[in-house]
Amino acid sequence: MTRIKTPLKVSLKIALSACLYAEILKVKRSKVFIATIIAMSIAPIMGALFTIVLRSPELSGGNAALMKKAALTGFTPDWPSFLNLIAQAIGVGGIIVFGFIASWVFGREYSDRTAKDLFVLPVSRTLIVAAKMLTIVLWSIFICLIVLAEGLTFGYFLALPGWSIEVFFEALRLISVTSVLVIILSAPVTFIASIGKGYLAPLAFVVLTVVFAQIIGALGFGVYFPWALPAIYSKIIGAQSILNFTSYFILIATSIAGLAATIYYWKYVDQTM
Repeated sequence: MTRIKTPLKVSLKIALSACLYAEILKVKRSKVFIATIIAMSIAPIMGALFTIVLRSPELSGGNAALMKKAALTGFTPDWPSFLNLIAQAIGVGGIIVFGFIASWVFGREYSDRTAKDLFVLPVSRTLIVAAKMLTIVLWSIFICLIVLAEGLTFGYFLALPGWSIEVFFEALRLISVTSVLVIILSAPVTFIASIGKGYLAPLAFVVLTVVFAQIIGALGFGVYFPWALPAIYSKIIGAQSILNFTSYFILIATSIAGLAATIYYWKYVDQTM
């Protein structure tokens, strides 16, 4: 028997699709999209530079700084190390870049004075928030895929040793999980962007989370601070702690709380511009 879709289900699907399409159009027409890709592309570029310098240290005396940096990160010119560097970059740099994306998607509505136009649309504000959240997720995933593709391309042309299917899938698992952990931490940023009505408050929040992640991690309590967990999971140098159930519970609970707070604020709090 064929199930008949109710008008409510159809209208919700159409409304969400329309909201998502509008958000994607905003992203496509913004220079921010390219800027975020360039920002995250620094990781594979640095990996390529490390590889070249470690292979040919005689190229220039000025490469001493890069060699020291490579040593500090524990980098070696092979596939496992190169792909791990990408995971580590997402675990740390993704907090900033994906946090900026979340700040822009929500904060721009207040900075550009377009939020008031959204509030009078005959569409549920929950659907608007859902479309914005989906945009953040899709945007962030796309960047992760671009960075991985760049890493694979650089590694291929540099003829890195140590390639195997096992190495690739282990790195893919590491990068994928690290990316998910970072992406869901964008939810609290959207709430700060909403109550801060712009970019500055959420960007300041993102910077503070990175700073506190370093401090709390150095004190040995990083496994209990949500914004330190992606870096720890990515096996960044110096982060030897093993994440446990409590670690993941805190991170997921923080993300859900941020999402719920954003929906509540957009749906029930009186919005004044």
